[in-house]
Amino acid sequence: MLTHELSTPAGKVIIRKFSPKDLASVIRINRTCLPENYPPFFFVQHHKNFPEAFLVAELNNNIVGYVMCRVEHGFSNLGLSIAKKGHIISIAVLPEARRMGIGEALMKNAMQALKDVYGVNEYYLEVRVSNQPAINLYHKLGYKEVKRLKGYYLDGEDAWLMARPA
Repeated sequence: MLTHELSTPAGKVIIRKFSPKDLASVIRINRTCLPENYPPFFFVQHHKNFPEAFLVAELNNNIVGYVMCRVEHGFSNLGLSIAKKGHIISIAVLPEARRMGIGEALMKNAMQALKDVYGVNEYYLEVRVSNQPAINLYHKLGYKEVKRLKGYYLDGEDAWLMARPA
């Protein structure tokens, strides 16, 4: 199993592919960190369909973050062409593990898998307009705001659709 390591002040972080045994931890992180919660089958379906782009971050043998992606075909978010798009569906890192580079490492590894394994030519995601730390990370990774999606979230908050070429 392909893994990547990251040294942090709290210890070594291992970025690795999600495994079904990680499901309870990923659901706990999703419910702790994000207002958008998914049923267990949603995670299982994405693992089954895109296993190389569903990653977890482990710190001291505890899962502290994840990123879940899928591949879509359709109109590009970057122009008037058809694209194979890597969609970053959900990413979260537990509060106590933030500001250590874990989210960035999850994103970089997922994006690499989306490009190398699934052949995408662009990446995109949605993010709450109020989530400035996440927006800052996505800018650092080369994403740009493409469109404001009015009332995108269940609570009525807008989202930025952000994208970048692969």
